[in-house]
Amino acid sequence: MKPIRTAAIVFLAAVALAAITPQFWAPARYDAQFRETPDASPSNRFPLGTDALGRDRLSRLIYGTRVSLLLAPAAATLSCLAAAALGGIAGLAGGWIDRAIVSAADLFLSLPWLFLLLMVRAGLPLNVSPAASVTITFLLLGALGWAAPARVIRAAVRELKDSDFVLQARASGCRQSRLLWRHLMPNVAPILWAQFWVAVPVYILAETTLGMLGLGVAEPLPSWGGLLRELEDGAALSHLWLLAPVLLLAAVVGSFQLILPREDYSL
Repeated sequence: MKPIRTAAIVFLAAVALAAITPQFWAPARYDAQFRETPDASPSNRFPLGTDALGRDRLSRLIYGTRVSLLLAPAAATLSCLAAAALGGIAGLAGGWIDRAIVSAADLFLSLPWLFLLLMVRAGLPLNVSPAASVTITFLLLGALGWAAPARVIRAAVRELKDSDFVLQARASGCRQSRLLWRHLMPNVAPILWAQFWVAVPVYILAETTLGMLGLGVAEPLPSWGGLLRELEDGAALSHLWLLAPVLLLAAVVGSFQLILPREDYSL
């Protein structure tokens, strides 16, 4: 394993640990307000200062990292499961089922993915609770991102369905559903795993975009997109500590890109 890849894994593990256990690292709760010190500069008490409502920025960054790092893998898991089911069925069944699923995937891929996501999210209620907004964002990301990995899984299944072990399973009376999930899916699992790791940083950036537009996770629950909305007025040009969410986002997304070997990106 290359040292840079090892460093990326260690960094992501450290960030994930801090995000999963924010109560050990955050100086305060994400919604705690210190009204006597709004818009405070960095200090020993507030390492990244406070926002306009007197909330500790470091605490909100840690809690926001938890939301984004849990949301993106969950959405990637959902989309990969949908891709495994639809792509596997298309590749194994063939015929009109294959054509219908491929046509649906082509339709999703022909539309600008981000614009489709924004359009669907904008059509849903905006004044919802933070928990509901997290659920909506998670389901949208997972439901709209299945098409590309489904085509990859379909191609892999089509290559395997005439293999000797598949013909032997069919000759022994194996049902189509068992053939797909017990014989074919274990063989395409590495491809699906690679698709998962490619999808996670994409969903992180998609959630960030939604949050910056006010369509993501609802206040007071923080997320990276919500934290980056504070940069709209250009305050970061004079207060560099406001760039902490940007730097963390860039480091996390870059680390995800380094996890997979280069040859896996061609999937």
